[in-house]
Amino acid sequence: MAKMLLEMGQSHLFEHWPEPGTEDDEKRAFFDQVAKLDASYPGGLISYIKTARELLADSKAGRNPFDGFTPSVPSGESLTFGDDNFVQFEEAGVREMKNAAFILVAGGLGERLGYNGIKVALPQESSSETCFLQHYIESILALQEASCKLVQGGCQRQIPFVIMTSDDTHARTLELLESNAYFGMSPTQVKLLKQEKVACLADNDGRLAVDPKNKYTIQTKPHGHGDVHSLLYSSGLLNIWRDAGMRWVLFFQDTNGLLFKAIPASLGVSATKQYHVNSLAVPRKAKEAIGGIAKLTHADGRTMVINVEYNQLDPLLRATVNPDGDVNCETGYSPFPGNINQLILELGPYIEELTKTGGAIKEFVNPKYTDATKSSFKSSTRLECMMQDYPQTLPPTARVGFTVMDIWLAYAPVKNNPEDAAKVPKGNPYHSATSGEMAIYRANSLILKKAGVKVEDPVLQVFNGQEVEVWSRVTWKPKWGLTFIDVKNKVSGSMVTCHLEAQMGTYFHRR
Repeated sequence: MAKMLLEMGQSHLFEHWPEPGTEDDEKRAFFDQVAKLDASYPGGLISYIKTARELLADSKAGRNPFDGFTPSVPSGESLTFGDDNFVQFEEAGVREMKNAAFILVAGGLGERLGYNGIKVALPQESSSETCFLQHYIESILALQEASCKLVQGGCQRQIPFVIMTSDDTHARTLELLESNAYFGMSPTQVKLLKQEKVACLADNDGRLAVDPKNKYTIQTKPHGHGDVHSLLYSSGLLNIWRDAGMRWVLFFQDTNGLLFKAIPASLGVSATKQYHVNSLAVPRKAKEAIGGIAKLTHADGRTMVINVEYNQLDPLLRATVNPDGDVNCETGYSPFPGNINQLILELGPYIEELTKTGGAIKEFVNPKYTDATKSSFKSSTRLECMMQDYPQTLPPTARVGFTVMDIWLAYAPVKNNPEDAAKVPKGNPYHSATSGEMAIYRANSLILKKAGVKVEDPVLQVFNGQEVEVWSRVTWKPKWGLTFIDVKNKVSGSMVTCHLEAQMGTYFHRR
């Protein structure tokens, strides 16, 4: 390990070491860390440092990773909730659920929300106080039961559930599961895969950063949720699932309480269209701070369908096909659908691709420079990777598409603390716990209205400095209403009304 570091230009790591025989335990701990960093990165530290130097050189030179590419709108499916097309895709998705595995990316704490626990332990709404993890597990169990009922004679297949954790969240996630009896799921269904951190970089030469508090420790930071692919590959789980006849892998984020309302129909699209990759998406306003899904065609003929971050999409469009950049079309939205980082991958092609790459995802680096010369950093940086960048390495023959859902049905992430959310310009999404909770009531109320229930119109109120639509506080368990037809069948033939009280309480009235 010492020889490797020296050959890779990392002699500075040893500059302040005392003579042999002094502080040997600390030196051994240093090499334990080096060995861990080497083993947890595809290709080891040599590959990490080489990649870092290439990306840092590109960053300093201001090279655009999309130079030579022209964007266009890819093919995909846009669904309207409740119509016949939507219902057919939902039914197809429920049938396929028995062949699916779910992956929850949950490596982050709730510090950005002003909460020092794990985000999946937060209640998604205050009426039932059901936490995100409980809702996700109950949704998977409801899908499992509904899918197996459609098999002649029934089936006993359990849907695998993997949670990617980190040093920050692993122990607390396990404690949350164990203290709640896994929320009704069999412990054998759940697998925790812990993500390791990567070494920080001190300068443009790719020198590893020493922890300022300990000269025997290399500073580390999270690598990004793209690590989920290498973890799945190295765990051997994908081959186990393939041998068991599984077909789909569904990835989702930690604090979007609406997602499972969109998953059945989205999986139905994947199965019907035979997509290798299906990105769940929502309509996005031009220049909105959410990535757009685009087909990129290179001058040499290469193509790929990927997420392009909003700050890259606008200049790319200006430089190629539209001098006005990212603008809304006649629908009032950008023609490039908004990526919400929920992916459905077909297992067979996914394994083939990871076998070639070892699960490595195309990385990027985002150093904060001290000045315009870009010669030094304000603080150490590191390589990062994103889960949704997986399609970048796929061959042109890969079938990559998207499924657009109404925002009210599919997307209400909880990201911002109340103070930051209150500063969001009026009309833009708050993405706070307040707006996330209100979005759940809104979605449930609109689903009931579509099913024939009389629901009072919402009122505008201000909570935590945020003006939100307050709908009837309606909640239900996934098993009660998994799909639109489930809900419609439950309320048809009876008189149901749903109305608001002054204290924002909600009541179901049925006679």
